[in-house]
Amino acid sequence: MSSTAFANIGSLVTNDESLGAGIIGELGGTGASAAGMVIEHGRVVWVGSTADLPDADSQVDLGGRAVIPGFVDSHAHLMFAGDRADEFSARMEGRAYSAGGIKTTVAATRAASDDELAENLLRLVAEMHASGITTFETKSGYGLSVADEVRSLRIAAAHTAETTFLGAHVVPTEFAERGQTGADEYVSLVVGEMLSGVSDHAKWIDVFCDRGAFDVDQARQILTAGIATGLKPRIHANQLANIGAIELAVELDCASADHCTHLSDRDIELLAGSNTVATLLPGAEFSTRSPYPDARRLIDAGATLALATDCNPGSSYTTSMPFCIAVAVREMHLSPAEAIWSATAGGAAALRRTDVGNLGLGAAADFVVLNAPSHQHLAYRPGVNLIGQTWRNGKLIEPIKQGHSHD
Repeated sequence: MSSTAFANIGSLVTNDESLGAGIIGELGGTGASAAGMVIEHGRVVWVGSTADLPDADSQVDLGGRAVIPGFVDSHAHLMFAGDRADEFSARMEGRAYSAGGIKTTVAATRAASDDELAENLLRLVAEMHASGITTFETKSGYGLSVADEVRSLRIAAAHTAETTFLGAHVVPTEFAERGQTGADEYVSLVVGEMLSGVSDHAKWIDVFCDRGAFDVDQARQILTAGIATGLKPRIHANQLANIGAIELAVELDCASADHCTHLSDRDIELLAGSNTVATLLPGAEFSTRSPYPDARRLIDAGATLALATDCNPGSSYTTSMPFCIAVAVREMHLSPAEAIWSATAGGAAALRRTDVGNLGLGAAADFVVLNAPSHQHLAYRPGVNLIGQTWRNGKLIEPIKQGHSHD
């Protein structure tokens, strides 16, 4: 594979402070001080000033445009069919969001064919690429039967290494209508036959531990069973209420605790002293008119933050990381630099990856060329598409023309 040099980068975000000054390792300027980068064999092999750019097989002049690492979306729900636009409209007219709406998508997903699920996944992945996302995680959780959870993860695993078993999303209707007995039976199914069936297709295990979903004891049982089979834990925590999910996340060394809307001082202290990333999902608060997490308290305490889209048909139907960055800056009081870091290196940390989310030497050549001189413009110009090019493993991702949607 040939090497490619990129010259005259107005602002190069590396997320590697050893390569440049500032919180995000930023190089660049104008003229002779503009940044440069060389990629080879799908990896970053050199960064520095354009004036010192080494020879390469080909060269691309970016004319002062900014380059940032590809976004790492560490929380998404892409395996579904149908939509819940009517539910969204009703909620905007005053109806509160609750976990029960998930059951609508479960019915549509169970009724869909494998081809329909794969087609919808690929449509959303194409949108992600167009918004600068180069690594994404996706969960199951809209099948909630052994067969439907297995096929969801089998389809997903063909398109990403970051697959998450979320059989414990909600208790499906056929079990919930029998009250606590049915809930207990469903938990037994999740930790038994369902977990055994998905283990070949999943990397992670997740639980929606919240009001109206699964309590801490149930979540501990499910996550512990997953860990015993070799899956790595993550958790939906404290979106709707604080029922103790953060303590469980830290106890089990979950890679991430996602949502983190309702946090006590003790929760923040625990996150700051742990390896668990606090993954914030501004699209969910935006789409449900819920309070935003207190990101400043988390950062000031020393917790590691990630930003993710939470793409799902019920509470955050967006694949746009730039949108999430703009909302996080405006509503969660992150600086533009903090938001970019959280959407790249932070997302990588939430997946316990070091090869993505940065443009340090040896990192995957996953990056985005912005039609702007600086990363700051992503928050500064909300709603404007500034993604010029998305590169993954050193290859330019060509836009896919989308036909009629069948979802």
